[in-house]
Amino acid sequence: MGFTSNLLERFKSHNSIGKKGWTIKYRPWVVIYIEFFEDKNSAMKLEKFIKSGVGRKWLRDKIEVEYKNNGYISTPVEKAVKVCSPLQ
Repeated sequence: MGFTSNLLERFKSHNSIGKKGWTIKYRPWVVIYIEFFEDKNSAMKLEKFIKSGVGRKWLRDKIEVEYKNNGYISTPVEKAVKVCSPLQ
């Protein structure tokens, strides 16, 4: 989970360029959900939610049910933040 202005370069770094750090332990990385934002602040707000306990549980549940059954996550994360998070 994270935000970037260049998704292709970020994945290139995570999957082949990086030589140390957390991301190399879990290669290869694949995209299962993308959400676009108008500004960096909104993206950082969502990242903070996803990395919270409630956000992690929401994401695990979505992966277990939707991703494993359908191959994608259908519910926009932004809607989940509004329902689950006091960050709004």
